[in-house]
Amino acid sequence: MFKKLFNSSFKEKLYSRNRFVILDEDTFEEKFVLQLTLMNVFVVTGVSAILLVLITSFIIAFTPLREFIPGYTSDKLKTEATELALKYDKLEKELDHNNQYLASVKQILTGDLDFAKFHKDSIYNNSLPDASEMKATKAENELKQEVEQEDKYNYFEKSESKLSMVFFQPAKGIISDGFSRNKKHFAIDIALPKDTPIKSIANGHIIFSDWTPNTGHVVIISHQQGILSVYKHLSSSTKNVSDFVRTGEVIAMSGNTGYETTGVHLHFELWKDGVPINPKDYINFE
Repeated sequence: MFKKLFNSSFKEKLYSRNRFVILDEDTFEEKFVLQLTLMNVFVVTGVSAILLVLITSFIIAFTPLREFIPGYTSDKLKTEATELALKYDKLEKELDHNNQYLASVKQILTGDLDFAKFHKDSIYNNSLPDASEMKATKAENELKQEVEQEDKYNYFEKSESKLSMVFFQPAKGIISDGFSRNKKHFAIDIALPKDTPIKSIANGHIIFSDWTPNTGHVVIISHQQGILSVYKHLSSSTKNVSDFVRTGEVIAMSGNTGYETTGVHLHFELWKDGVPINPKDYINFE
């Protein structure tokens, strides 16, 4: 009984008509009159709330205004962030490859790496597939043997491509030992007084300047066209790694440092694309 009375009373209140009136305070004139029911108020409020939610969702999903809401970013920023991440990964790989290459240069110059197995791309060999897992066809094997016979005795001749650069004499002195592949002496030794200025043969950047047990103070300069010039047994160096040096600029002083030396001299090497070449073929030491 009580429930029925309550339901009946609630329905009457819900649908009972009410007047919303705005009066002039001085004249009590009715300025605005609106007849309402409680149901109308609920419906209008509910529809307004739903419309507000829909409009807000549309703004967040399809307009640039969502960028001002914490936690949301623009498509442009996402694209730029992705591009920067890719560039960072590429630069990181290039830096790692360069560090490996410089480490390989240091190893070959200190005698820790066989020069015949070294070239500027050798640092990528670990990423190549295992040759034992690859089977060549009969035609490929015949072609391989033919090429090997043709190139068997001209490895260095092919590697020593013509250079278009002009080199400056690193130091004036007497050549005490020349370049010889048979003796594995891939340099020329220049006898000269101690603390004689040693000069750069061309423009380039210092990629190594440090002391090694076997060859004492060593300076390596990277030039254009894949050329490296190497100066060993120095008493001291006047340059640091990454310094840019010009042709004829003093980079060190001659000395007698390292275990592999019998007197004051400059051990000078010239490399092209990871292959040693005779400096006398490109520099006038007279």
